[in-house]
Amino acid sequence: MSQLIEQAEQYAIDFLTNGLDKQFVYHNIAHTQRVVEKSKELAEMEKIAPEELEKLVVAAWFHDTGYAVDASRHEEASTEVLKTFLATCEKEDLFDEVASLILVTQMNRTPETILEKVLKDADCSHLGSKNYSEFTELLRKELELTKNIEFTDEEWMNNNINFLTDGHQFYSASAIKNWGKQKGKNLAQLLKAAKKMRQEQLKFKHKKEELALKKNKIDLPERGIETMFRVALRNHITLSDIADTKANILLSVNAIIISMTLSTLIPKLDNPSNSYLVVPSIIFLVFTVTSIILSIIATKPNITQGKFTKEDVAQKKVNLIFFGNFHKMSLPEFEWAMDEMLKDRDYLYGSLTKDLYFLGLVLNRKYSLLRTTYTVFMIGIIVSVISFAVAFYIQSITAAAAVAV
Repeated sequence: MSQLIEQAEQYAIDFLTNGLDKQFVYHNIAHTQRVVEKSKELAEMEKIAPEELEKLVVAAWFHDTGYAVDASRHEEASTEVLKTFLATCEKEDLFDEVASLILVTQMNRTPETILEKVLKDADCSHLGSKNYSEFTELLRKELELTKNIEFTDEEWMNNNINFLTDGHQFYSASAIKNWGKQKGKNLAQLLKAAKKMRQEQLKFKHKKEELALKKNKIDLPERGIETMFRVALRNHITLSDIADTKANILLSVNAIIISMTLSTLIPKLDNPSNSYLVVPSIIFLVFTVTSIILSIIATKPNITQGKFTKEDVAQKKVNLIFFGNFHKMSLPEFEWAMDEMLKDRDYLYGSLTKDLYFLGLVLNRKYSLLRTTYTVFMIGIIVSVISFAVAFYIQSITAAAAVAV
């Protein structure tokens, strides 16, 4: 490896490392190294002379450095970086030839010399690679990050097919011989994937049409839907029972506590010597009564109107599954309304969904109140114990002081 190539490698790597935006996930150091490697590979097969190889490799190292300067005109920007580098190496006489190699990597340029053909082919070597799909995904991500261009899978696949078919060709004999076959395989894989995608889209379209037709038919709910609603409603009812049980436990415990307090503690407060127990007793009773009130609110049922009109049924406003909406209606009116609901699939599912939703709201209210009740009960026990302890402590100090006097 010549000294100039070593200097070019170090300069290009440092320049890209320090100046290239991390969003360039394709046109990065790895891509530059791959182009250099493929350039050397083709140059060896084409038997390019060492002095010409030096120009080729330097051009390969610098051909994408312009992405760190101005991505919109990266080829021209790359020649500017090259010019600066050659000036530091006192090799300005090589600029015109190497710069022309870099500029030929533009999409609309056709290479003429063997060096131009080799570099042009090396820059597009991924098209004839077994890892073609991985490289194109990196390029797709780079376009999304740097230019905010997003493609659907179908659009990206069609763009790649068009490029491989009409937008690209290998120019050097060695590239055509060694990479042309794999390029054809890559194109065949894309065409196969595109065909499969079209078949899946057509299948999905037909399935969607079938579902639409099925939805319009008057039919009973499918077994899976029935099971889902049955399990969900049963779980909600079970949770409601658990909440009521917890509230009843708290209600019973606090009622027992109040009974014991009224029967044992309150009578002692008539004695002036027990006056220090008044404040703790009041605190204790306040928290206990508050817990009882919250427990009652948590289990208190709501009263509904229990009536509906034919207009409500026609507009699907009434949920006939909940007893609170029909308990004041006559049997014929209710039977008529149920018959109307069973004829309408959307109305039936909507009623089940509403029932599930409003049960969830009731559960949320119950469990929120229960959480508050348990919190009040816990804080009440702690505060009451502390207040009694403080009262006893103050009383003992007072009694000791009285004895001392």
